[in-house]
Amino acid sequence: MPDVPSDEEIRRLLAATRRIAVVGLSDRPDRPSFGVASYLRDQGYRILPVNPALQAWEGERAYASLSEIGEPIDLVDIFRRSDAVPSIVEEAIAAGARCVWMQEGVVHPAAAERAREAGLQVVMDRCILKEHRRLIGS
Repeated sequence: MPDVPSDEEIRRLLAATRRIAVVGLSDRPDRPSFGVASYLRDQGYRILPVNPALQAWEGERAYASLSEIGEPIDLVDIFRRSDAVPSIVEEAIAAGARCVWMQEGVVHPAAAERAREAGLQVVMDRCILKEHRRLIGS
């Protein structure tokens, strides 16, 4: 994996982030995306749910796509299969996101390279909750 961010780069990224669009966020508490988004919200991040099947998540309006959000997105956290990543990266670029974060098990080197070429920071195959706890603490 080229350009794997260092711990310090991830620490700075998490410290500078305020708004996180969670693509594939579920309203089911037993799903990893729900637990991660809840943790991030509890750490003070604003969660922007992206799931066309949801109207809202925990009182926050849900969006069918990143293009519907209409406000700045610092980080796009992807909870989708790897084959869905290229189109999400294109949406993230178009939306002006600063970072694309692919959760554990989500890997797409070509999409990661496309995001980097467009100036986005990329974290791939890592859990944002685990990295936050490890580097910043709760």
